[in-house]
Amino acid sequence: MMNKLLCRVLSAAAIALGVSAGAASAAEWKFNNGLPEGRGESKQLDQFAADVAELSGGSLSVKVFHGGSLNLKNNDVARWLPQGAVEMGLVWANYLGRDAPALNAVLIQGSVGSSDELIKVLPEIQQIYTEELAEWGIVPTGFMALPLLKASIFCREQPVRSLEDLRTRKLRVWSNDQVETFTKLGVSAQIVGQNDLYVALQTGVVDCAVYPALFAHTISLQEVTKYASYLYPVAGVPYVLGANQGAWDRLTDKEREAVSTAAARVWKRTNQYDEAEEKEAVAREKLTGQGIEFLEQFSDEDRSAFLNAASETWATLAEEAGGNALAHRQRILDVLGR
Repeated sequence: MMNKLLCRVLSAAAIALGVSAGAASAAEWKFNNGLPEGRGESKQLDQFAADVAELSGGSLSVKVFHGGSLNLKNNDVARWLPQGAVEMGLVWANYLGRDAPALNAVLIQGSVGSSDELIKVLPEIQQIYTEELAEWGIVPTGFMALPLLKASIFCREQPVRSLEDLRTRKLRVWSNDQVETFTKLGVSAQIVGQNDLYVALQTGVVDCAVYPALFAHTISLQEVTKYASYLYPVAGVPYVLGANQGAWDRLTDKEREAVSTAAARVWKRTNQYDEAEEKEAVAREKLTGQGIEFLEQFSDEDRSAFLNAASETWATLAEEAGGNALAHRQRILDVLGR
């Protein structure tokens, strides 16, 4: 009887040790996502993680941390990702104006004037990103496309229908190039992070914010703003699913293939634009029902003035960035036939 009991104990211990050894052998990666959990992009990253686990046969697991919960700032990604604070992170060029100005200047808000132009330049942008990020020790495992967005001006207390109105307000933007462009137009603009925007509007740090109507509900802008008006099409450069070079090199060939395949699936799912207008209309209707009044869009003159100012900003930033920035800009212009 004692022998049987001993065998059972030893067998259970062996099984437990086997499970522990299997768990220890599996690579576990953290993925920092600064976007709110409710965003569609965040759901795509959750699916990416599930696909990696399946394709790697469980040897690699990716845990996605949403909404900046790891306290890693978006505009610091060129620092914390190469240093290995996490194995993966969502990299967006619009946040890299300080550390990687040449990358930030590849395409700025207002560089393209239509959705067709944006779609046309995406392959060239991906190639440039791949070349540039290698210099930072970041591996672009794949890309995630943004929907074709329309940037509106959301305001909390008083309606804004023109650049003249906007010059009397404090405006939130999300990138250095936007600061430069709006400054050229006489508008006071400052960068406020995604996760700080709600409070900044609520407390009056800013009066208005540039934000796509399609995503306004994900940070509850309807609770802190009353008015919105469309200004310009967003140059929606793709997100990069970036990996730390050292962590990438430590993976097996099968695991790297799993990550690349899962990332390719993300691109295939997101690089779709046929329903962009319909989704925008649905989002605006929902926000209207929640209390936001959508005003007439900015005039043709105002929108043209914005795009002209953005073009000047793009040329200036590329020149100031140095390195490959001017060559990158020319590559984009060549694709656009300008």
